[in-house]
Amino acid sequence: MICMTSSARPLLNRRLAEFGTTIFAEMSALALRTGSINLGQGFPDTDGPEEVREAAVRALRDGRGNQYPPGPGVPELRTAVTAHQERRYGLSFDPDAEVLVTAGATEAIAAALLALVEPGDEVVALEPYYDSYAACIAMAGGTRVPVTLRPHEGSFRLDLDELRAAVTDRTRLLLINTPHNPTGTVLTRAELTAIAELAVERDLLVVTDEVYEHLVFDEAEHLPLATFPGMRERTVTIGSAGKTFSFTGWKVGWITAAPALVSAVRSAKQFLTYVSSGPFQYAVAEAPALPDSYFAAFREDMRAKRDLLSAGLAEAGFEVFRPAGTYFVTTDIRPLGESDGFAFCRALPERAGVVAIPNAVFYDHREAGAPFVRFAFCKRTDVLDEAVARLKRLAV
Repeated sequence: MICMTSSARPLLNRRLAEFGTTIFAEMSALALRTGSINLGQGFPDTDGPEEVREAAVRALRDGRGNQYPPGPGVPELRTAVTAHQERRYGLSFDPDAEVLVTAGATEAIAAALLALVEPGDEVVALEPYYDSYAACIAMAGGTRVPVTLRPHEGSFRLDLDELRAAVTDRTRLLLINTPHNPTGTVLTRAELTAIAELAVERDLLVVTDEVYEHLVFDEAEHLPLATFPGMRERTVTIGSAGKTFSFTGWKVGWITAAPALVSAVRSAKQFLTYVSSGPFQYAVAEAPALPDSYFAAFREDMRAKRDLLSAGLAEAGFEVFRPAGTYFVTTDIRPLGESDGFAFCRALPERAGVVAIPNAVFYDHREAGAPFVRFAFCKRTDVLDEAVARLKRLAV
């Protein structure tokens, strides 16, 4: 029995009242209940590199990380992160003062926003956005100000004039995500230049979620925002081992930033998980040094899966926005005679034996996201083949 007080005040903090159970939990439960193929939640159905997994086994057996690891993260991982940033992007960071290891990118986002945002501050975020963004802004007492990415010539694009107009005297921070989940948009050099100029002009902090940095396709290129003029000292960059190395359950993420920013984020992070993933940190420390052939093969495998699922969805009658990055593809259900993504996704398991996510959950402007549905293609090819065969029933 739950003990209730005489007060009519709800038990849940009012800042979180709008969120409830995540759509991922609902749809994953629906997949299990109906025996459907789960293309909703973005987790791979195969493990990452064997040598990285074996590194975790070695760490466990050698007693490395079985007790509390250092608060900032184990030195081996912090050094590996800085070496990766230097080799890939020419960004130089001090592993002792400018890297913080977190319990996945989700904690990195939470700690950054709790540390840097105060009640009344406005946070401008690109809509649609990963659902934890809104919850973390709310927990920090901030006000989220969405700037909507809109469909244009087969992809979702940022309106820079709308972004500039969203910034006010109360704006504290820009929350950027590229490659972008759920739309698959990869911000261009021109767009990132404009964002950087705006941040410098208005003296804004920027938190940039770049966890899909190694999943860009075709002519797209990932350009870290911290490499742009004036951004090195005002940007918190978030990375993740889960997305690049397919060990999402290990929950190993990190931030790189100037010392003062890392110190601020660490002050919040230490009261969240304190530390986490001890042995896995040692294993992930070996992953960034994998040969370039690993990253190329990983990207090519995901590109082929993107093309397979995108083609199948088009044949089933969806309008498909083929992503330039991430491992998600957004579709428009209106060509199927549908307009309500929630109703469509809740009925889809019975109609076709497949689970997807309604994009409207990622919007403040729910009507803007209503006809869009997201599918994940980070699954085995045989699973995607079967999902495509099932989805084609919709075209009959």
